[in-house]
Amino acid sequence: MPRFALKIEYDGRPFAGWQAQADQPSVQKSVEDALARLDAGFAEGARIAAAGRTDAGVHATGQVAHADLQKDWDSFRLTEALNFHLKPAPVAILQVAPVAGDFHARFSALERRYLFRLVARRAPLTHGRGRVWQVQNPLDIEKMRAGAAFLIGQHDFTTFRSSICQAKSPVKTLDEIAIEEVEIPHGREYRFFLRARSFLHNQVRSIVGTLERVGAGGWSPDRVRAALEARDRGECGPVCPPQGLYLTGVGYPENPFGE
Repeated sequence: MPRFALKIEYDGRPFAGWQAQADQPSVQKSVEDALARLDAGFAEGARIAAAGRTDAGVHATGQVAHADLQKDWDSFRLTEALNFHLKPAPVAILQVAPVAGDFHARFSALERRYLFRLVARRAPLTHGRGRVWQVQNPLDIEKMRAGAAFLIGQHDFTTFRSSICQAKSPVKTLDEIAIEEVEIPHGREYRFFLRARSFLHNQVRSIVGTLERVGAGGWSPDRVRAALEARDRGECGPVCPPQGLYLTGVGYPENPFGE
């Protein structure tokens, strides 16, 4: 059976997350329902696999999944057909590419890249509502960068791990945290870029929520190091809401999309 990689973009607001769940809308089910209109295997209950299982309300601009189809489709035609059948769900197939049979969207991945968008302004948001986390007061970006520096590298991230995380080990290697500040009308936007081979459940939201406390002046940067070294979930800062989080890309030994 031909295997295809799918690059997927979605607005996470109407979904209970990526993963298919009984009686709840999911991104996975939306894509599988579109495939079922095109492929007999999916009409009989075949499944797709994704690089990351994003939570309810989390968005994606570069999720990757793979699907085994009975028909050897032209990539462009499959992309167009899927997007037609995905309407009106806020899900788009950006690109489709044939891949080898041993390619796996999750297990072949070498890194995941996330963006978290945080807006500081007093006026309520209109255009960005549901797509960013809003706070009222500006943050100190240099202090947030100083706090983030303690988290780079390999650490036991128990403090920044959800209590329901199913990962076998809390030890992860965080390759990058970059923070940018952008001026917007009547406020500032802070963009947190995080890169690692894999992340623990709620790790990104726990880190950003903690760094926001540093930027707001409630925490010193050194307290981030102390929280990390405590290996205690109770020492973590607030977990920020999901709507500012985006899965922006997945890295593989060879890019299946040729970019």
